Amino acid sequence: MKEYFKIILFCTILHFSTAWGQQKFTLSGTVLESQSNETLIGVTIAFPELQTGVTTNEYGFYSITLPEGTYKINISYLGFTDIMQEIVLSENRKMDFFMNEEAEQLDEVVVSENVEKMDIRKPQMSVNTLSIGTIKKIPVILGEADVIKSILLLPGVTNAGEGASGFNVRGGAADQNLILLDEAIIFNSSHLFGFFSVFNPDAIKDVKLYKGGIPARYGGRVSSVLDIFQKEGNSKKFKMNGGIGAVASRLLVEGPIIKDKAAFLIGGRASYAHLFLPLFDIDNTAYFYDLNTKLNYRLNEKNNIFLSGYFGRDVFGINESFVNTYGNAVGNFRWNHLFSDKLFSNLSLIYSDYYYGLKLDFVGFNWNSGIRNFNIKYDLKHYLSDKLQVNYGVNNIYYQFNPGKIEPSNSESGIVEEQLIQKYANEFAAYIDIEQRITNNLSVGYGLRFSHFMRLGQDELNVYANNNPVDFDPFLLIYKEAEPINVINPGRGTTLSTFSNFEPRASLSYTLNETSSLKASYTRLAQYLHLLSNTSSPTPLDVWTPSGPFVKPQLLDQYALGYFKNLADGDFSVESEVFYKDVQNRIDYIDGANLIANNAIEQVILNGEARAYGLELLLRKNEGKLQGWLAYTLSKSEQRTPGRASFEDDGRSNLESGINFGNWYNTPYDKTHDISLFVNYELNEKWSFSSNFTYQTGQPTNYPIGQFEFEGLTIPYYGQRNSERLPDYNRLDLSATLTPKKNREKKIKGEWVFSLYNVYNRRNAASINFRRNDDTGANEAVRTSIFGIVPAVTYNFKL
Repeated sequence: MKEYFKIILFCTILHFSTAWGQQKFTLSGTVLESQSNETLIGVTIAFPELQTGVTTNEYGFYSITLPEGTYKINISYLGFTDIMQEIVLSENRKMDFFMNEEAEQLDEVVVSENVEKMDIRKPQMSVNTLSIGTIKKIPVILGEADVIKSILLLPGVTNAGEGASGFNVRGGAADQNLILLDEAIIFNSSHLFGFFSVFNPDAIKDVKLYKGGIPARYGGRVSSVLDIFQKEGNSKKFKMNGGIGAVASRLLVEGPIIKDKAAFLIGGRASYAHLFLPLFDIDNTAYFYDLNTKLNYRLNEKNNIFLSGYFGRDVFGINESFVNTYGNAVGNFRWNHLFSDKLFSNLSLIYSDYYYGLKLDFVGFNWNSGIRNFNIKYDLKHYLSDKLQVNYGVNNIYYQFNPGKIEPSNSESGIVEEQLIQKYANEFAAYIDIEQRITNNLSVGYGLRFSHFMRLGQDELNVYANNNPVDFDPFLLIYKEAEPINVINPGRGTTLSTFSNFEPRASLSYTLNETSSLKASYTRLAQYLHLLSNTSSPTPLDVWTPSGPFVKPQLLDQYALGYFKNLADGDFSVESEVFYKDVQNRIDYIDGANLIANNAIEQVILNGEARAYGLELLLRKNEGKLQGWLAYTLSKSEQRTPGRASFEDDGRSNLESGINFGNWYNTPYDKTHDISLFVNYELNEKWSFSSNFTYQTGQPTNYPIGQFEFEGLTIPYYGQRNSERLPDYNRLDLSATLTPKKNREKKIKGEWVFSLYNVYNRRNAASINFRRNDDTGANEAVRTSIFGIVPAVTYNFKL
């Protein structure tokens, strides 16, 4: 670690020694959209003569320090008209720029910082940015634009199939993704168990996915970061837009509170397909609703405040005897302060609450569980020069975990009210991130994050013999829950466990020529929270548990190497990366593990390790009427759980078999081949067409390999874990957008979106179950499919 700090110190001294004695001045300001005063993220401010530049941060702010002189400045942003002008830099200057949206937005495709075009050689790699325009053009189920469904078309990103919640990145699990909405943590990104995402595209301004080379300001998850920012609201004039679809509708309203100074935004969505179920004598229900809000107020040139929130709920019920309710509620107060033209700061106070509830009238009880956190974070960005930028900050998160509370649903149920033991934890982190341009061809990024996690005291804690909550039977070769030898009451004022980790990050970019570059990165991450999920459970119950006396934090080391090239003056681009990930302390479950209402979850958990490696290719067409991309991923994701005897501090028997006898086995999200093709064609001002095709290797699963008779019952038995696969998955979707020419004369402008999901009606397998045929007596496999072909029509409008 000392050597690491020496490298940072040497690079900083080298920079200042070469810059010493030059008279320099700073140009800084904010870039905004001219019609709304909405700040723009990732705008390029380039100086072609110097072959240098900078991009705006998450709040539209930029700062660059250059030698005294007269320069041409080029400001560019996807979908907006470039600004080109000449400036005289003879003193420190503050300049805000207002950009106009292009009349024909033909450039809305996936962008991953086109460094050659911007003359900026950023070391950042393994990042994809989706514009909202592209998200709205991608055909999805039931015609609803969807952020999560859109990122599934990117290389290295998959999910567990139709109707599956969350997403998987580079062979990682869904709980290994950090999902942020205006910096607040989202613990479940899905509506209706994966059919929709919780993000209203009308309210979203920026979507960025980090798959590797993750900056040090992010932490807490070991697979990816999905960073989403909401719009701020129009401070110039009142605006309204929305859409009416087959199963859901949405409306977003924004406008000034004080013109050019304060604005509001409020947006809502709701589904209503369940209202038609009684017409078909179906006494079930399934619907969702959500609300996005935001206020912003510009106090003065140096201070801005923001208040944003999100609230969403899902309700799924069967005959009123089973009702599942879940959702997120988040709020964030932010204060932007400009200390100087080189130092920008942001203070955030964040609240996040994920609730999960069950009403089970047929057994007479209600179940309520969830996780809350309170987060305070302070980030600073220091623009030392055009070649050196430093980010640093701290954040602290306090967690409260409610594993579940059981209450009787009526006086006759006979259920005794019980609160499972609540858990508490605190996670502190401090970081520094440096981005430095060494030469015209070489740029580096390096940083360090320090994280400290405390598992706080609780009302009761089990004590086990030899500190092992899982027993192994060497005769039957099975694991079983250990009986506690004592129960202690440590109390809230104690600390049960502490974990500290240094998490270094490093990346570099070397430009080979004007059209190509090589990039490499190393990332170390720690994750202290674990999602307990077992697909064999009767409900997709989400229970989060913190690291502690029996569960260790996950630790990731990821290496990535990439080659990037622009073709035909940037009309085409090729991105290729190889990666290797190693994860320590990845948990798995003993056979027959019960995760529901388990007050001693440590009794069914085994610690293991995981690894993933692969190749990602992305070919994009960026210009013209025909745009899109082809993504291909070749990868492997495996896990190994050799039993507690493999860990030196466990002191267990060497006879333990582990899972699959300690051998590597496929994770549930291993996909050998993943191909995605997205194409958008702008025929004319009236019609545009989009299509996407998806192919994936089948999901790993378990099939019975034999059976035996026991007391008149036929009992199946299974082979090694995840050794079989579902059939390969493939699907073709189409959509057409009609924009009437009358729109130009109308105050309310509208468009019609016609879509076909799963055009050739392929019955992709969500699962395969085995049963005995009552007529023939033979065993048979039954494929369960969720969707065939699904047509949809959506009407979008804006005022």
